[in-house]
Amino acid sequence: MTIHDSAFDVQSVPAPRVVLPSVLATIGCTPMVRLDRLTAGVRGTIVAKLEYLSPGGSKKDRVAARIIEDAERSGLLRPGQPVVECTSGNTGAGLAIACAVTGHPFVAVLSKGSSAERARMIAALGAEIVLVDQLPGSAPGQVTGDDFRLVEREARRIAEQRGAFRSDQFESGSNPDAHFLGTGPEIWSQTSGEVDAFVDFVGTGGSLAGVTRALKERKPSVKCFAVEPEGAAVLAGQQAVEPRHPIQGGGFSRLDLTHLRGVSLDGHIQVSGDQARSASRLLATREGIFAGFSAGANVAAALHLLRGSLSGATVAVLIPDSGLKYLSTDLWE
Repeated sequence: MTIHDSAFDVQSVPAPRVVLPSVLATIGCTPMVRLDRLTAGVRGTIVAKLEYLSPGGSKKDRVAARIIEDAERSGLLRPGQPVVECTSGNTGAGLAIACAVTGHPFVAVLSKGSSAERARMIAALGAEIVLVDQLPGSAPGQVTGDDFRLVEREARRIAEQRGAFRSDQFESGSNPDAHFLGTGPEIWSQTSGEVDAFVDFVGTGGSLAGVTRALKERKPSVKCFAVEPEGAAVLAGQQAVEPRHPIQGGGFSRLDLTHLRGVSLDGHIQVSGDQARSASRLLATREGIFAGFSAGANVAAALHLLRGSLSGATVAVLIPDSGLKYLSTDLWE
């Protein structure tokens, strides 16, 4: 792994030698950085892949572009056919971009508990927004699994009503494939194979599944962990006693995730909302990385490993999305 000792030791990267055909060609090949200021006093290294630098501001750009490309190639998605997806926001932004470029009307179905910035961004990209009421007792900014199931039901209804293609990120094999073919090999190459572990906050399970498969195919000893909210760690075999957690984008208390079937994980880590907030804020103030809740959850989980069973290891994490998408939430109060 190439290491630059100084924060100002910037490696010059030449600009592409061609003009790219569209913004979709910019997706992927995101940079990776060391979080040495966050790990001061801790034995080990965290390397963070900056997925928030993608054009839609999240790791879901990869998934959205591959879903549309694969569906068009297979004939499941016809020219000009509408696309519908239920989303907490990031996949919606990625699909809005992909659909704008490829000429498909896009309908994004979100819970009213999702941050307002996400819905406004998707609308600005030309999509139609459908907001679904939360269940009684649900708090704004805290989308529970039951809230999200209402969103899924509405997305199915709209897709049937309009004869639309349902991109279905929870079931589409294009989701983990985007990370198996892209994110995982990039992590391997950028670290020169010097990676000991990978942790990932679970939403659909696509990035955890794809990266885990890619890394373990190259180095079976790599340890890969699912990260879940404290009180909603159903994948770890616990009951969801606190589904109203603030970590947006995942932790939906879904036990049977299609993308994780048959995937060899090495353990599960629980992170509280306070731990995720604290790590996100430290990412901003110590590392200059302005990221969202799930980035904080990933970093908190990586620090947990370095302070415990994997002291001295190199742990890879994703920075899934931008803090700009959470300015109306308590993440930045």
